[in-house]
Amino acid sequence: MELKAKGSTSIKALLVEDIGVCRLVLSTFLLRLHCEVTLAMNGKEAVDLFLEGKKFDIVLFDKDMPVMTGPEAIVKIRAMGETDVKMVGVSADDHAMEAFMSVGADLFVPKPMRMEALGPIIQEVINKKKNDMV
Repeated sequence: MELKAKGSTSIKALLVEDIGVCRLVLSTFLLRLHCEVTLAMNGKEAVDLFLEGKKFDIVLFDKDMPVMTGPEAIVKIRAMGETDVKMVGVSADDHAMEAFMSVGADLFVPKPMRMEALGPIIQEVINKKKNDMV
């Protein structure tokens, strides 16, 4: 499912989260930051989107999901040569940071994620995209 904010920054975000409340909160944050948001329920759905040729500027992954975990999906997506997309692990699990960073995530943010934490991450993606266009 795709969601678009008014005045979109053209930042394409993929949110990979199996818990409905978390999906709602994080997608609302992303929309408030003017991102175009695509939702996936698990890592396999995220991998399939990349296999279909979809492109994203940032992907936020939960750790433990049915079918395929966030770290497993990062390994598969990075193996496809997707090195420019910012991959962010998001979890309340005590050992999640190591699990994400060891497989190629760019960043880890503990749950509950706050808007104040996400804003600078999106701004960094916007700045990188602007610099890549120059």
